Amino acid sequence: MTACAIEPPSTSGADGVPEAGCVITADGSYAARLAPAGDCWFPERWTLDGPEPYAVPLPGNQPEEPGTGVQPMGDGRVLIHRPSASRHLFSLLYPTGPGTGELPLGAVECPEPGTRLVLLPPAPGGARAYALASGPHSSAVWLVAGGAFGPERLAEVPGRCSGGVWLDGTGRLLALDRELGGRTKTVVVDLERAVVSPLLQIADDSDDRLLLADPDSGLLLISSDAPSPGQERLGWGVLGSTLPVRFPECLRLPDCVVTPFAIQPGQVLTPENCAVGLRVDGAFGTWVGVWRPAERRVRHLPAPEGWLAGTGVWTPEGVLRLPYATRSTPCGVSTLTAARGNAGAKEADGKTGVTEPDGNAGATESDRTAGVAGPGRTAVPAPTRPAAPTRSRPPAPLETRTPAPSVFRPPAPPVPQAPVPSVTRVAGPVPARPVPLQQAPLGRLVTN
Repeated sequence: MTACAIEPPSTSGADGVPEAGCVITADGSYAARLAPAGDCWFPERWTLDGPEPYAVPLPGNQPEEPGTGVQPMGDGRVLIHRPSASRHLFSLLYPTGPGTGELPLGAVECPEPGTRLVLLPPAPGGARAYALASGPHSSAVWLVAGGAFGPERLAEVPGRCSGGVWLDGTGRLLALDRELGGRTKTVVVDLERAVVSPLLQIADDSDDRLLLADPDSGLLLISSDAPSPGQERLGWGVLGSTLPVRFPECLRLPDCVVTPFAIQPGQVLTPENCAVGLRVDGAFGTWVGVWRPAERRVRHLPAPEGWLAGTGVWTPEGVLRLPYATRSTPCGVSTLTAARGNAGAKEADGKTGVTEPDGNAGATESDRTAGVAGPGRTAVPAPTRPAAPTRSRPPAPLETRTPAPSVFRPPAPPVPQAPVPSVTRVAGPVPARPVPLQQAPLGRLVTN
């Protein structure tokens, strides 16, 4: 599943997150991207679930524009989104022998000035695809593939929305980051009932965004400036838990942009043991980080050459699959195994592994947590999530010792590069403040 950027680089995409190199289906079977061909671009589908990955080019009658969106479907077809002024055209592409077949799906009109329409992340199941049209005053969720009569408007949300995270395995509950009244909070849209309800509201004056969610374990990756006013922090919580959101110190990397892009699935009752893949952008380039909430440390690994940065998928066994493309290997997948404890993360295919030094952000680091509300506060009613499994194990207890000094050491680049300007928003330490748990309802979503 797929993000937080703390002041993104100049090559960032929409919504202030670094642009991903390709899009992968929710089950990891297919991927799609715009591939370069000289000065031109054409869609390309990757098959990832076979013995060896392979790519199928899907060129049309003319080259595509750089802003064209592509998304793989569960049956191997590729949805393409071609924006043209206020009109957005959608089609399904598929290989037909030496050529490319195209099935037009229709268009979505966005006549209001300032409205932006983008594809949402691939939905579970792969049979449907959705788009988000964000206007100055309201946003709309569209079903653009998989419907009976072309694009269909499903729900309207007051405020300008961005992001998009699926909370369940059926493609019914969609989390969006809504900007309203000068603040950004995460809301949930029930696409079957067209009902909007709050999900993440840590403090009245904070900007809170949901970056990733795993439906199996309920693990949530969050971005918020609540614990450090004026500076966004990465945090984690569990959907349905009564424990506060935590903001680990090990996820604060100086002068770096940290973007979660994948969570290990299948860990139903142990969200604290889920491995999380991180894209790290800094002065030394881009590399991969692996983190688990229970370990409270980030293991840093060099990215494979030609990595389609910001994309990858975990297997339930804890193998991170990273797609890459080079001149000699135009379609490849590098596999990394995230070991627990001090073993570090190593390559699973027998190549030389890289182990992150034990002295870097170890388990003695403490987490910044949202504090429990004091007397007199009123709890926000907690919403419920359909068919949520009972959590028999809470997240790992917080470390109460004083944090040990840590020195961040990224992997050495193959070629020295000139430093880039700092990407942090606020120089120097920012004092943390307590955040009432009652103002951060991550619990039960009302869907009945």
